[in-house]
Amino acid sequence: MKLRVVTWNIHKCIGGVDRRYDLARTVETLAHYAPDVALLQEVDAGARRSNGDRQSELLADRLGLSHHAWFPNVDVRGGGTYGNAILSRFPLDEVRNIDLTLPLRKKRSVLHAVTRVNLGEHDRTVHIFNMHLGLAQYERRRQLATFLESHPFQGLHHDTPVIVGGDLNDVWGNLGALLEPAGFRGAEQRPRTFPAWGPLRALDSLYVRGTVRMLELMRGETELAKRASDHRPLIADVIIGMPHP
Repeated sequence: MKLRVVTWNIHKCIGGVDRRYDLARTVETLAHYAPDVALLQEVDAGARRSNGDRQSELLADRLGLSHHAWFPNVDVRGGGTYGNAILSRFPLDEVRNIDLTLPLRKKRSVLHAVTRVNLGEHDRTVHIFNMHLGLAQYERRRQLATFLESHPFQGLHHDTPVIVGGDLNDVWGNLGALLEPAGFRGAEQRPRTFPAWGPLRALDSLYVRGTVRMLELMRGETELAKRASDHRPLIADVIIGMPHP
């Protein structure tokens, strides 16, 4: 079965250049790429800067993605929080947050959810992980190690379909080397996504494991995608297959 997955740091729906809050701009950008699953970072709830909106709920509703999960990570000065969200066309079960925060550093985590997709006569369970890693290289490396050692990841069969995406803050482009020994595969050329108006760094990534094949990984190139956030969205088309005999 073919799925479209989008991962995007939406920057609380605040434009990277004009610094203007505009939820509709984020909705239009996501709708253009028509995701089956969207992995979003920096999603606000109850913050004054975003009109007190619970963004994960509004985005899910306006995009027709009827299943969504959200977990707060960071408290916003003046009230509210922001965190990671998963929006999906398919039911999301076993939702949990995996804390990756290091002492004296900003809160970081991975939001995990399980869904099932139909492959004709069979269903496949797919594990989805949406992560936002830290700004320091040592922090990112320790956070990925914590993720790879965590439950439920440690209990997954090597054929189980797994999709990992998010804002890895991968400034030096070397985090894939930490994921590859665990069986993950990414694109040979990762599109640059930051800053949105003139991308210089491939901070955002998407990796797959198990019976998942990535057909294409591309960067959002619409005019709105260049202005709606300080990151560009990444769009991946993947195929979910049956277990190996």
